[in-house]
Formats: sequence, structure tokens, C-alpha cells
Amino acid sequence: MASLQNSPTKTLFLDSLPQLQKHSTLPCFRRGGISFLVKDAQAATSSTGSLSQERPGRRQMLAVGTVAPWVVIFNQNSKSFAAETKKGFLPVTDKKDGYEFLYPFGWQEVVIEGQDKVFKDVIEPLENVSVNVIPTSKLDIRDIGPPQEIAETLIKRVLAPPSQKTKLIEAVQHDVDGKAYYTFEFTAQAPNYTRHALSTVSIGNGKFYTLTTGANERRWEKMKDKLHTVVDSFKIFNV
Repeated sequence: MASLQNSPTKTLFLDSLPQLQKHSTLPCFRRGGISFLVKDAQAATSSTGSLSQERPGRRQMLAVGTVAPWVVIFNQNSKSFAAETKKGFLPVTDKKDGYEFLYPFGWQEVVIEGQDKVFKDVIEPLENVSVNVIPTSKLDIRDIGPPQEIAETLIKRVLAPPSQKTKLIEAVQHDVDGKAYYTFEFTAQAPNYTRHALSTVSIGNGKFYTLTTGANERRWEKMKDKLHTVVDSFKIFNV
């Protein structure tokens, strides 16, 4: 079994969750003797297109007949289409759990106990993305609490080991097609490195989804745009 080296994501939903279950109001569930947290995700957006209102001639009709089907396809799946074709990234779609996201080209999938999906850079192990999916009875992330409260609890008790010094930089809410997501930025300082990370959480399909990505602080300026792309690409869909 492969593992993330020197990465705080190894403890995500494992060692720290019993503490979360004991001290936090966030919902936790037990699976296989291990306590797990709950989260969810997001919905797709669509764009609108328009064709000329002028009466088309024969050539125009041919052009419209060729373009119109693609306009329909693009309008129905605009965000997915854009995500799947973004240069330098590869798409992941989990049809069973109902989520999708992008990860940078070159990262490799590894297996981490307690994680639904993990991709990482083989040279810079702190550069990775992980997804966790846990059942929940909650219907909306806002039912649990506001963005800053949820972010601080997750960071201190789930997303980083207790031994690391953590700092929440920002926590915001954004809505996509009526679905609420909390996205936050934070740092986790260990004795020999500091990880700069981004997370997004949401609830849907009776599940709590968490996606976390990050990099070594020394490489944050170089990687931050890519990591924001990863977080922003995460969405959930109905299954």
C-alpha cells in the first residue's frame, strides 16, 4: 500500500477524529472501528449562448445546423466541459459517490487508509489532493455551523496532527446552483516543514465531502494557482 510521506493528510479522519467526536459538535460516524467525519460537495453551473435573431439564409441555416447541437451540449455541461479540457490538469469523476475534480498532470494516485481518493506528486509529497466521503443525516453544510467555525474545528482536530501549529487564513462560503460550499485556506507548521493548504467541504447525496490540497510553504507561490484550480473544480452531483 502506498502512503503519503511527511504529510498531515495521513492522519486525516484517522488519529484525530476520535478527538473531534469527543470535543466537537461536528457529526461523526464510526466505520470499521474508526471514527470518521461527514462532508459534501457542489453542483454544476451552466452558461447561456445565443444565436443571431436575423433570418438566416441557406448558408446560415447550414452553419446553425452544425453549431446548434454543440451549443446545447456545452450549455448543459459547461463547467464539466471546461474542467475536463483545462490544460495541465486531468479530471476525476466518481459516479458512485457523486463528485468530480481536477488534479495536476503528473500527480499519481496512491492508496491511503480512510481516504476515498488521493493523488500526489512523487517528488514533492506535500503536494497532493485527498477526498473523503462520509454518510451524514445533515442536508446542508450550513446546518453544522458557519464557515470559520467549521474550518477551525476541522483544521485543529482533523486536517492536521495535534502536534502541529495551525493557522486559519480565510474561510468563505460560495453557492453553486443553490448548493453551499465552505472553502478555507490554512497553514500547518511541523518541526521541519510548513504545509500551506486549501480545503472545501459541502453536503449532498446524504454525504459529507471533504477535499484538501496543499504544498510545502516554500513552494506555495509557485503552486497556489494550481491548487486553487483543484479546489475550485470540486463539485458534487446527484447520484
